[in-house]
Amino acid sequence: MPKAKKTLEPQQERSRESERKLLKAAAEVLGQHGVDGATIPRIARHAGLTPGAVYRRFRDKDELLETAILGILERQDERTKVGLAPKAAAQIPLPVFTEQIVGSMVISYRANAALLRAMRQFVQGRAHSEFWKKASVLEIRTFRRIIELFLSHRGEIKHPQPKMAVSFAFMMVISTLFDLVVLPQDPSLYKGLWPQDDRALKEELVRAFLNYLGVSSKRE
Repeated sequence: MPKAKKTLEPQQERSRESERKLLKAAAEVLGQHGVDGATIPRIARHAGLTPGAVYRRFRDKDELLETAILGILERQDERTKVGLAPKAAAQIPLPVFTEQIVGSMVISYRANAALLRAMRQFVQGRAHSEFWKKASVLEIRTFRRIIELFLSHRGEIKHPQPKMAVSFAFMMVISTLFDLVVLPQDPSLYKGLWPQDDRALKEELVRAFLNYLGVSSKRE
């Protein structure tokens, strides 16, 4: 028995490493080439594996992309969970905390715009499937974690319904970033109507967020 265990563990580790490579490659190819361009041969080549190695682990392209996307959402939720506790968030002045959160979102959405666009297309194309339900649960769980961080400043919020106000304001930030960064229109059509760069975009989003909560956007 011990001898069999020695030969099995390296095989299992190699298999796990191959799967990690595949999922990483699937996310990268999805971001680079979109849903239609994320083919099994292209993903396998990107991972340094053969198409056969993909089909030994995943039924088809959809199952591979579903697994990769759920992995991205799970890691995002875990980072939010361990990154900052409400008690720690409460020690940061609300205007500063808002700047930090919104600023990091602007940077992240800009850097990952193509991947976010492809992920949204893929998830929405499978509405009401089991995969869609799992993805939705992960997204709302992350959303709720962030809302709780802002609600650590509940006493500073002047809106009569703090939880609803924070949720609505945060959804406004997400929607704006999707419209202006992830799914952008031709900027020349809206010249002078939108913030002209990401710095200005962050500032306007922070101002709108805080003003809706009834909080001064000026740092104390």
